[in-house]
Parts: sequence; structure tokens; C-alpha cells
Amino acid sequence: QVHLAVSGGGSAQVGGSLTLSCVASGWTLRSNCMGWFRQAPGKDREGVASMYTRSAGGFSTDYADSVKGRFTISQDIGKNTVYLQMDNLKPEDTATYVCVADRGWCPLLANIGDFEYLGQGTQVTVSS
Repeated sequence: QVHLAVSGGGSAQVGGSLTLSCVASGWTLRSNCMGWFRQAPGKDREGVASMYTRSAGGFSTDYADSVKGRFTISQDIGKNTVYLQMDNLKPEDTATYVCVADRGWCPLLANIGDFEYLGQGTQVTVSS
């Protein structure tokens, strides 16, 4: 059974940084996809970042335009963990962030609903 345990999040000021972690159990990062989406009150879900890890250990990533250059998705295969490093935070980054996983290649971030497995959400609040 796949379980995605999320930690991190919290509050930050504009321009600050936060890191989210997602530990996967019953899952292997290799040859599979993991990612993050967020949802703010009154807004649609937005795919934020995704990462496909190749069997040999290389990876490919995708980012929403709204976070490119500010957010970085990374992994620790030994810990079966994916991270989302969020820098230069803006008030519009305020949302509930959810870790997701899917078998094989990553779905498009625009199709975040195609991800098969969802973890719990963690709140990120950015204030000025």
C-alpha cells in the first residue's frame, strides 16, 4: 500500500524560504513519478512540480511557470523522499501543498488529477 507522508510547511515572510518533504512507503522512486500540487481557497488545484526518476538514477523535472526559478524539486533515493525547496516566496504561494505520485512517466502538471496517489496536505502561508 502506497503512503506519502508530508512534513514541512508553515509560515514565512515574503522573500523567505520553506522546504517540504514527502516520504514514500510502499513505493520506489525509480522509474516512477512524484510531484507536488497546491490549492488555495477559492482556486483550482495547480500542479507545482514533478520529477521522474530514471532506473539508472537520473531524473527529469517539470515546473509550473509560476514557480520556475524559485522552487526546486529534489530527491533522496536512499530515504525514498522527495523535497520541494521553496525560495523567494510570494503571498500568492499561500496554499495547501499536497505530495502526489504516479507510476511511470509523469503526467502533465496541467493534468494533476491524473496522479494516482495523494498524500496529506500541508499548509504554507506567506505574509508580508
